[in-house]
Amino acid sequence: MVWLAEVLTLFPEMFPGPLGMSLAGRSLKDGLWSLGTRDIRNFATDKHGSIDDTPAGGGAGMVMRPDIAVAAIDAAREHMPKDAPTIYLSPRGTPLTQAKAHELSQGPGAILLCGRFEGVDQRALDARSVEEISIGDYVLSGGELAAMVLIDAVVRQLPGVTGNDISLDEESFSNGLLEYPHYTRPRDFEGRKIPEVLLSGDHGKIAEWRREEAEKITRARRPDLWSRYSGNEK
Repeated sequence: MVWLAEVLTLFPEMFPGPLGMSLAGRSLKDGLWSLGTRDIRNFATDKHGSIDDTPAGGGAGMVMRPDIAVAAIDAAREHMPKDAPTIYLSPRGTPLTQAKAHELSQGPGAILLCGRFEGVDQRALDARSVEEISIGDYVLSGGELAAMVLIDAVVRQLPGVTGNDISLDEESFSNGLLEYPHYTRPRDFEGRKIPEVLLSGDHGKIAEWRREEAEKITRARRPDLWSRYSGNEK
């Protein structure tokens, strides 16, 4: 089954962008996943191609009209599996996590709505049961970059993309911890040496060291993750 990404955007020329390179790009060319874009402006109903209007109640900026957003969503759904979710990339959405990316990778794909201006009329999101996802606590000029982040996080988990499924199991967040440090040659770099345990050949001790380092880093850098992890371990 090919994972399908259908992006609704005012700037389809932004894609595939970085998604056309490295692992995502190779797997796209190999047909392991598919990328489609739809220009939201094509669903405008006037000669000026208007897709937004002033916010009700006043305020700065413009808001994408519900009829335009819904028309674009409905057109995309006609060509997507019925169980493919529709996701609006929004700063107020549920945070994107490794677990969520893995969940999406197990499905048929997703429709990704990229907003601009002040956002999308709430009625469109409610009428089409659109899920909101955020890639972080900051604001971007539009949802396109966020959509690329989500797609990359999902695609790299598809079978055959990375070529090493074991490495996916050891990445940050996969087991509730940040990833342990990595080292390679030279053995001594500017007086900083590879930890001896990694050169010992003792796989049990290496695994123990990596776990301890992952716990130490998580505890220091992400107390929120550490709190959840330590609570689950009890």
